[in-house]
Amino acid sequence: MRQGATRRTVVTTGAVALAGACIGCGGNGGGSGGDGSGGEELAKTSDIPEGGGKIFTDRKVVVTQPGKGDFKAFSAVCTHMGCTVATVADGTIDCPCHGSRFRIADGAVAQGPATKPLPPETITVKGNSIRLA
Repeated sequence: MRQGATRRTVVTTGAVALAGACIGCGGNGGGSGGDGSGGEELAKTSDIPEGGGKIFTDRKVVVTQPGKGDFKAFSAVCTHMGCTVATVADGTIDCPCHGSRFRIADGAVAQGPATKPLPPETITVKGNSIRLA
């Protein structure tokens, strides 16, 4: 009688299959940026107000400009209960679900109930283009 696959066999086999499926994914020049300038363009620098920001709900990213020419990006998913943040105003990124607020400069909690900052996202700014890296 043949013994079935163990959990370790299934997990290992799945990881190998996934790695093989991802060959050619990502890396330099990946995404729509094909010229090595980063991934998908999110916005023009002029779209992000100084002292404010813009939420890209489809990409779950918020881009801010705390000071002139200083662009930051964070996950748009609130660390409290997983809601998507809804507004950027008065120096904070605000979640509508339970009132958490995060600072636009570093994603740190400005007001709970969230206790963890918004995780940073990697962007590249080249010329007037902001791209998700």
